[in-house]
Amino acid sequence: MRTTPRHRRPKMTEPAVFDNQEGGADPAVISQAAHDTAHALVHHGRDSEDPEITERFVRLAETEGIEAIAELWSDSPAHSLAGSLWRIYAIRAAVQADPDRMAAHYRAGRSASTPEVIAGVPEPPTAEEMTKLADMVLAGMYSGDIDVAFDRAAAFCRIIARGQAHSADDERSGTHQEAARLTSRAGQLVRTAEELESSARAQRAGTLD
Repeated sequence: MRTTPRHRRPKMTEPAVFDNQEGGADPAVISQAAHDTAHALVHHGRDSEDPEITERFVRLAETEGIEAIAELWSDSPAHSLAGSLWRIYAIRAAVQADPDRMAAHYRAGRSASTPEVIAGVPEPPTAEEMTKLADMVLAGMYSGDIDVAFDRAAAFCRIIARGQAHSADDERSGTHQEAARLTSRAGQLVRTAEELESSARAQRAGTLD
């Protein structure tokens, strides 16, 4: 039986507050804003007790843009809701920056994977589907369980990483620098996958902050 995570009612901080901090932005205020916006985004459609928070978040997203909100999440701990949403945003940005290459890595990763690698995890989305998944999550329109979204994003990262590693092997007979770059990126994506999987487990346990 799924346990509904408990979360405290957020107190939304507007970005304008940051400009009024003496000596620059207060890290504690930024951290609180990251937490608040992350929880408002994920829970606003499911928490009928917070209509004012929902309205303020939607207005904030419209006026500041999701990019500005995502920037608040960038320094959040990996194993937090805000940090996990930042990773979803970063994956989306990477796919949008070079969709053809990411699609090629995905195909290579799928063909290089064994059934054992895929077994036990949600079906990884394609590059196009990953963008749509991220769009729904970041727009607060995702109606499924957020832990499943994290697991699917993690599966996508693992497939792309495997594709990059496969491409790196092909590059070793050519440009060593490119092979090293692909290997490094593959390692980073595996770490991102592990972080998202950890967040998914914490979300299911009701312990993701």
